[in-house]
Amino acid sequence: MLVRSLAAAAAVCGAVFFSATPAVAFAAEAPSQWTTAWATSLQPIPQRADLPTLYRAPDVAGRTVRQIIYPTLSGGAVRVHVDNAYGKMPLVIEEMSLARAGSGAKTQGQAIRVTFGGKNALTVAPGGATDSDAVHADVVAGAAYAVSTYMGPAQSMTVWHRVSNQVNYVSLPGNHAQDASGEAYRQRFTQYAWISGLMVDAAAPSAVAVAAVGDSITDGMRSSLNANRRWPDGLARRLSQAGDRSVAVINLGISGNRLLSDSPCYGEALQARFHRDVLERPGVRTAILMIGINDINFASMPPHAGLDCDTPHTQVTAASLIEGYRRVIAAAHARGIRVIGATLTPASLPPQRESTRLAVNEWIRTGRAYDGVVDFDAALRDPAHPSQLRRTFDSGDHIHPNDAGYAAMADAIPLQSMTGAAR
Repeated sequence: MLVRSLAAAAAVCGAVFFSATPAVAFAAEAPSQWTTAWATSLQPIPQRADLPTLYRAPDVAGRTVRQIIYPTLSGGAVRVHVDNAYGKMPLVIEEMSLARAGSGAKTQGQAIRVTFGGKNALTVAPGGATDSDAVHADVVAGAAYAVSTYMGPAQSMTVWHRVSNQVNYVSLPGNHAQDASGEAYRQRFTQYAWISGLMVDAAAPSAVAVAAVGDSITDGMRSSLNANRRWPDGLARRLSQAGDRSVAVINLGISGNRLLSDSPCYGEALQARFHRDVLERPGVRTAILMIGINDINFASMPPHAGLDCDTPHTQVTAASLIEGYRRVIAAAHARGIRVIGATLTPASLPPQRESTRLAVNEWIRTGRAYDGVVDFDAALRDPAHPSQLRRTFDSGDHIHPNDAGYAAMADAIPLQSMTGAAR
C-alpha cells in the first residue's frame, strides 16, 4: 500500500524551476541504493504541418495525463524522473500523483502527491531533467502504477516515447491527478511522455539494473498491447521466477532507432543518446545492446516527399557499425558498466544487406569486445532458411517477432550473465 510522503505532507503551492545544465540531472544526493526500476527513452515528435495521424500528439494543455508503468524492482521509496529532453519550451507540471493502477484509467487506494523541493508544481527548462523528492511507498515489482500529471495551461506534447505498447490516458480539462475514477480520462494514447524513469530505494542492498537498449525489437514492436510481452519483460519475469529479486530490467529501446544516424521520427542515434539514456541511470551495471538492422536497411529506402523518417539514408558497412559498437562499449566500460552484445535477428534481407548482417553477427560472436554475447539470431532463425525468422516466431512482417518470438529471446539469455564486472 502506498503511504503519503513526508515531503508531500509539508508541501505548499508553487513552482520549482530546474535549469537545463546539466542536461541530465538525476538526484546528486541519491544514495547508492537508488536503482532504476522502470525507464523509457524519449524522442522528439516531428514538427510539420502535414504530419500523418501516427505522429500527432494529444492535446494536453490544462489536462491531466495518466501513464501506466510497471517497475521491475521492489522498494520502500521511489523517485520519479521528469525529463524535458529535446524540448524547445519549458515543461510545466502543476501537480503529480502516484497510485496503484486499476483497470483502464482507474486507480486503487489512496494516491499520493509527488513533490519537487517540497512543492507540488515544477517547471523544467528545455533540455533539462530532474528527480522528484523521495516518496515513501511500498512498490511491488511487476505491479502496475499510475503516474498522473496535471499539465500547465499552455503545455503541448512535443517529445514522447512513440511505441509504448501500453494504453495511457488524457483527461478532460482540469486537475484529475487525485481521481481514482477513470471517468474524466476520455482520450487514450499509446506513447509515454516526460516521465522517463522511476527509481526505487530497493530492499536488496545489492540491487542493480540491466538496461536493454536498441531498436524496435527491444522496444517490443508488434507485441501484444497492455500485456508486457517484450523480451526485456520476459527477462524480468525469468529473474523473478528464479528467485533473484535484486535485478531490475529496464527497456531503453526506440523503434526505428539507428546506431550511427539520427532520424526525424526515430530519435537520436544510439551512440549519441547512450550517455543520457543508459550511463546516467542510477543502478545500471549491465547493458544488453542490440542495434544495427535499421542502419543496414534505411540506406536502401527510397527518399520521398513529406515526412521521410528514414532520412538521412546513410550508407553503412560492417566495419562502420563495428566502430560504432566499439565506441559504445568503451563509453560503458569507462563507467564500469558491462555490455552484452546481442546478434541481429533475421529480417529477410536481400543478399548484400544480409551479408552485412552476417558479418556484424560474426564479429559480435567472436570479436571479444563485449563482456558477453546473447545469440538472438540463433534463437529466432529458421534452421532451413537462416536469413528468415522461424514461422512460429514471425509477427507477420518478417522482421519483428511475435509474443512467442520475444519469449524465445528472453529464454536465450543466460541469467548468470546479468551480473558481474566489466572488463
